[in-house]
Amino acid sequence: MILYDYVLSASCYKIRLMAALSGQKLELQAVNFHPAREHKSPEMLKLNPGGTLPILRDEDLIMTDSSDMLRHLTRNLPEWQGDDDGWLDFARTLNETLGMARLHDVLGFEVDIDAARKRGVHLLRLLEAHLTEQRFDGMIFLTGDTPTIADIACFPNTALAPDGGVSLDVYPSIRLWMRALRSLPGFIEMPGIHRLHELEAAE
Repeated sequence: MILYDYVLSASCYKIRLMAALSGQKLELQAVNFHPAREHKSPEMLKLNPGGTLPILRDEDLIMTDSSDMLRHLTRNLPEWQGDDDGWLDFARTLNETLGMARLHDVLGFEVDIDAARKRGVHLLRLLEAHLTEQRFDGMIFLTGDTPTIADIACFPNTALAPDGGVSLDVYPSIRLWMRALRSLPGFIEMPGIHRLHELEAAE
């Protein structure tokens, strides 16, 4: 499988992370998203007329939606599957809010930054409330006591929220959830998201 990838993209990272956690190999094809806008080139638009990343190619199958990619990577892995559809929609909204705030602050994208941060904070409060309820029931992940693609979909833009000017300091349940994900065997990092042992070493 070939992943057309940008190292700073939260959406690309979730596919790299899912592959790593499930022991699947991806061939990474780097795309110069910024500043060259290579994802808008004629060659890339042939793969994805929408001009977005990531793009996953598995032989003749080409996917341009990260949720479809997560489902594809786990199609033979029932342990990663669950009642995830609502959370995959939630992840898209995280990308449209916290993700856009990060693009504004990190890459200078033109965004209604106040609206993006305000909506992003609202989503974090909803996520915090859900995870707190899960903890009371003895579960740490979004849909149970083991992770599913729901967690992988929601994790990157949540973890990178501080890059868009939204602090996670007031969300203890979110921080515990992120720590649990960082503890998973096979976890890989990206710029702004470190492995758990690196965080412990810095303390």
